[in-house]
Amino acid sequence: MSRTISRRKFLETTSTLTAGAILASCAPSITSRPKFDLIIKNGAVIDGTGAAEFSADIGVRDGIIQAVEKLDTLDAARIIDAAGLKVVPGFIDIHSHTDGSVLYNPTADSKLRQGVTTEVGGQDGDSLAPMSDEAYQRCISKRDPKDCPFKTFDEVFSAIEKRGSAQNMVSFVGLGSVREKIVGEDDRPATKEEMELMKREVLAAIEQGCVGASTGLEYTPGSFATADELAEIMKVIPEPYRLYASHMRNEDNFLLEAIDEAIRIARNSGSRLQVSHLKAQYKVNWYKQELALRMLEEALAEGIETHTDRYPYIAYSTGLANLFPLWSRDGGTEKFMARLKDKSVLQKIRPETERKIRGLGSWDAVMLSSLSKEGNKKYAGKTIQQITAENGADPFEFCVELMIQENGSIGMVGFGMNEEGTELCLKWKNTMVCSDGGAYTPNSTSNPHPRTYGTFPRVISYYQKERKLCSLPEMIKKMTSMPAEKLRLKNRGTLAAGNAADIVLFDYNTIKDNATFINPHQFPTGIPYVIVNGGLAVEKNEITGKLPGKVLRSGNLSI
Repeated sequence: MSRTISRRKFLETTSTLTAGAILASCAPSITSRPKFDLIIKNGAVIDGTGAAEFSADIGVRDGIIQAVEKLDTLDAARIIDAAGLKVVPGFIDIHSHTDGSVLYNPTADSKLRQGVTTEVGGQDGDSLAPMSDEAYQRCISKRDPKDCPFKTFDEVFSAIEKRGSAQNMVSFVGLGSVREKIVGEDDRPATKEEMELMKREVLAAIEQGCVGASTGLEYTPGSFATADELAEIMKVIPEPYRLYASHMRNEDNFLLEAIDEAIRIARNSGSRLQVSHLKAQYKVNWYKQELALRMLEEALAEGIETHTDRYPYIAYSTGLANLFPLWSRDGGTEKFMARLKDKSVLQKIRPETERKIRGLGSWDAVMLSSLSKEGNKKYAGKTIQQITAENGADPFEFCVELMIQENGSIGMVGFGMNEEGTELCLKWKNTMVCSDGGAYTPNSTSNPHPRTYGTFPRVISYYQKERKLCSLPEMIKKMTSMPAEKLRLKNRGTLAAGNAADIVLFDYNTIKDNATFINPHQFPTGIPYVIVNGGLAVEKNEITGKLPGKVLRSGNLSI
């Protein structure tokens, strides 16, 4: 072979090499990307599985945990020294109402500062979709129309994704919302045609991203559904998402009967059961808390996957309308208001309402939490007993007049449970921690339940550290891997390589809830960092304003 090269070829080759050398010398130096976006060093890791804590570093890249081990490298865009801090998975609020506010409070301040990285909405039978035309008009009358694009879950989820959120969002479909759209607000059985339409609505919601279905059987119109109706609807949901979460029909005098109904619905539909905020209300019923848990144990033994959730307080939060008998609320708000204005009907309503008050103990057990009329906002944070003692009014008549003024929409807190029952429930092996609350900012004019600010730190600081209901790893499991498994979230709930980087750092010595019933708008202490999908949502006790959250939809729960 000839070793010679033509002059023309030589010039072409050398010209190309020279040009390349010149371009290389003129180009800026390229700095390689760090191995990790974030390294959390020197922390005490509690991985969410219930296992004992261990020392390790955590390396995060592209929103995913890449390593949970002692790392020799410091090659990271950001390093957090977690010496003296516990490093745990982000808390999953398995029963939340933050979906109602995330569109106009995307940082979900009061929940984010607690360490909640995933919110599970659509609870108590009430979800943002599907929405009837009547409900859509009611929404527009109360909010900016841009906050009411909710006729389908596709619209809901797309709106959240477009505006952004600091947390991950998951939703159930509310069977009360479905019934309201198809059947209306009247107390009557659904027709065959309506049953088929409700099934289609539920299937559509699952296909669009919901992970289960919920009921609110103390609220209208969901309360008008029979156990057979609910079981038949649940049957159509594909097995991976056939999760039945129920605010039961009763949580006081007929608690055990309500639990029996919930178990029966799960059994007859092949559903996995989640009893919402399990509690025994009224002193006369407190002994039933243990019996209720025994019934859930029996359901487990039968082969029904059974869990409950509970918030760590002895007071519940609901609408003041719930003190009035169910029959008086039949047909919706307009008919309810008409009955309250009819003195002959009111004579029948009074004894049933006062019977509930006797169960609570007195009107001093009913504290108003939210009112919309400017002249009535002064009552927030006060009990009915306190208010009527000041103005000399009859408590029942005062409540009726207030309900009429507020068109039936008043928030209340009821002091109906005891500490022993609360501890029994939180300690049970299959109880998950929930807030049952929405998200607020400190400048809010409402007076919400303190659980909206303090649930998760309170469970750790009071019920685990002080009351010693269980070990810290066990309590963390109730807030992380247990709800993740219940929801079939594949890559969340534990700190492991390959999982989403939802991480909370807290100081076990100082973590504490500060919210009270009188002054609920107080952030907890001792939770300096909250990381969502690798993004710093809370840094050095301050909300960063970043929105790294995602909508986690059925069929794509591993993102």
